[in-house]
Amino acid sequence: MKRRNNSNGRKKKSITRQFTFIIAGLVAGTVLLCWLLNVTLLEGYYKRNKQELMVSAFERIYDASGRGMLTQRDFDVEFENICANGNITILIITPEGGLVRCSSSGVENLQIQFSSLIMAGIQNEKLDMDLVEANVRYVMGESEDTRLGSDYLILWGTLADGNLMLARTPLESIKESAEISNQLLFRVGIAAVIISCIVTFFVSRRITKPLLKLTDISKQMAELDFDVKYEGSGHNEIDELGKHMNQLSGTLEHTISELKSANIALQKDIEKREQIDEMRKEFLSNVSHELKTPLALIQGYAEGLQECVQEDEESFDFYCEVIVDEAEKMNHMVKKLLTLNQLEFGNDDVVMERFDVTELISGILDNSAILLEQNGIAVEFDEPPVYVWGDEFRIEEVVTNYLSNAIHYASGDRRIRISYERGEGRVRISVFNTGDPIPEEEQERIWVKFYKVDKARTREYGGSGIGLSIVKAVMDSLHQKCGVENCQDGVAFWLELDIDSQKG
Repeated sequence: MKRRNNSNGRKKKSITRQFTFIIAGLVAGTVLLCWLLNVTLLEGYYKRNKQELMVSAFERIYDASGRGMLTQRDFDVEFENICANGNITILIITPEGGLVRCSSSGVENLQIQFSSLIMAGIQNEKLDMDLVEANVRYVMGESEDTRLGSDYLILWGTLADGNLMLARTPLESIKESAEISNQLLFRVGIAAVIISCIVTFFVSRRITKPLLKLTDISKQMAELDFDVKYEGSGHNEIDELGKHMNQLSGTLEHTISELKSANIALQKDIEKREQIDEMRKEFLSNVSHELKTPLALIQGYAEGLQECVQEDEESFDFYCEVIVDEAEKMNHMVKKLLTLNQLEFGNDDVVMERFDVTELISGILDNSAILLEQNGIAVEFDEPPVYVWGDEFRIEEVVTNYLSNAIHYASGDRRIRISYERGEGRVRISVFNTGDPIPEEEQERIWVKFYKVDKARTREYGGSGIGLSIVKAVMDSLHQKCGVENCQDGVAFWLELDIDSQKG
């Protein structure tokens, strides 16, 4: 927890600030490096350049002297260019000291300096200058003019025609140029760093703005919010990244939606499995309970017969009648369970055919006439022929179950009324019986196997609580509806079927 708090407490490092500091540092470092190179190398570079100019001037004059051009007027322009381009002062004299050419008015000073250099060279004395280069034709070095207090780069040598040449150029201009260049570079460098910081800041803001947007989008994606999308009209790498993040967002949203759907389906499957397991346990318990009583009766009366408990033929017949009756109930319940099992698992094929449902119901009432008479029940059924589509055998089982329930639960006036209610392409068949209404909270549960609203009443006539479960399974297999509703003086069970349009 402490580490997490420290992490959350850290300041966010702005990529714009980092980018600005990096660029500004690079510019400042480059300018500083250039300034240091200028300070250390520029003066020497200037000197080397001056030396090359001095040597080039000597070579050109040496060549002109070899061609006898030194005293010609045609050489005046070239001589002036040589002196002006390199800021060189040149003096050419004869071996006897006579003046041949001079680029400056201060001839006497140049002659004095030239004479001292010649005398030092002839007498092999140490030259009053720092040698830079020396060969058979010329000597070049640095010397100080004590009168002027200035340093010069000096070259003197013998020309092709035997004349002597002295050339010099001031070094102070080189130092001044280097200092001016360094000062300019320093000021330009400071300005460049400031401008680069400003430009980099705004440019980086423009570059990092979409990155910050992508950061916010990724944060919302991490929180499973996929509504925000990146909007960019460019074609650079950042815009491509934004488009890919939009695709990733859509893919994640779709995947999470599928996972949630799969999770819901899995939870439903788990609940269904648990429900099936509970139903299996309940089913086994109910079957055991329903079979326990008839089995106990059969066992008890069979043991009585075996031990000859009966004293007369009438008692013997009664024992046998009880055993047969209970065995028949068990057989009837097992058949219903097998039928229900086939319906629920789809093992029994549906045979769709057209038949007259009025004729079907009339046949069922004829078969149940004795049972109706024994229970003192009056039946009202006066409907014209209606042709419907369905599995005739299964519809017969549904109507039989409805009629059986109506007979056993009829009370009061003890009436049963079977009626039709026609709709668009459909007919609703209702089986009504007078009696007590079914509580609303029980109406959804009566279709469950072994569920009994009035257990004492059901036990009285031997009901197993499977009949309405079979009705529900039959109507589901036919993709038709069934239900129950309380009426003013009784209860009505109903089912719906498709009417044959030609004879309905």
